[in-house]
Amino acid sequence: MNNKYNRVPNNSVDVNKLDEIKAKASDINVPDDIPHGDMPGDKIEIGQSHIAKAKTVFPCLVEELKKVFSNNPYGRAVVAVCGGSGVGKSEIASLLSYFLNENGIGSYTMSGDNYPHRIPKYNDAERLHIFREGAIRNLVEEESLNSERFALIQQWQRDDDDANMSHADGNSWFKAYVEGGKKALSEYLGTPNETDFAEVDNILKAFKDGADKLWLKRMGRDETALWYDEIDMSDKQVLIIEWTHGNSDYMSNVDIPVLLNSTPQETLEHRKLRNRDGKTDSAFTTCVLELEQEKLKSQAHKAKIILSKNGDILTYEDYKKLMND
Repeated sequence: MNNKYNRVPNNSVDVNKLDEIKAKASDINVPDDIPHGDMPGDKIEIGQSHIAKAKTVFPCLVEELKKVFSNNPYGRAVVAVCGGSGVGKSEIASLLSYFLNENGIGSYTMSGDNYPHRIPKYNDAERLHIFREGAIRNLVEEESLNSERFALIQQWQRDDDDANMSHADGNSWFKAYVEGGKKALSEYLGTPNETDFAEVDNILKAFKDGADKLWLKRMGRDETALWYDEIDMSDKQVLIIEWTHGNSDYMSNVDIPVLLNSTPQETLEHRKLRNRDGKTDSAFTTCVLELEQEKLKSQAHKAKIILSKNGDILTYEDYKKLMND
């Protein structure tokens, strides 16, 4: 899809200009409405905390960009802003892109949430189906399933509460149900079974290889909201992808992963406030967030910049200590 495009000339940014930009990062003014990512219908509300965090990240990002620009023949770089659901990726990615554009460094923000194989409601249903299928199968394999227990499970499923470990109190067999479900779900979440990582990585590679235009996918929340837009990249030096899975091992063309850290509890509270998908406080949603967190933790060593929920820059050692505490 991207191979037919022409390549832009080398638009490398002068290193001295980058140093000047970094020095005045704290002075950037942010208007009420700025461009944001390309996820259809995604509503972002930028608050002072997002601005403060973006201004903390920006000088570090500029320093990393200096290294990447000099090694790319087209003076381009790919940045991934990643982290748990609802941690502020959309807001901070949009701000970083705005800061770059305001300082003469062309930047575009794309959303990785456009690239699952299924629209959100079908993907949510697939996640739940995989969890339940894996859970039941594990009970069968452990010879722990009978008609009485199955009746209980069906009731908990009807109540959307069958991922709740509290049911194991007095029902020790239920632990195997949840463990089987989580294992199956982990093999789906953030993998090529769920998302077209190859397409995303090809887009990032085409950008780094100097493509002057890119066809980028749009995925809304219903069956008709699926299309592609051709985006002019001729004046862009930075492509920012905001995505939970932006630091995934399934991608090889991200230059600067930026990890926005949060615990599953902090992420869940943020999702409740945002009320993005409904049922944000269900046991199953909590299970998904915990599995996402485990994947983020396993990939964190690759992050070039890590920002805590409180807005502090963390070393990887700081991050490990915080997560272990």
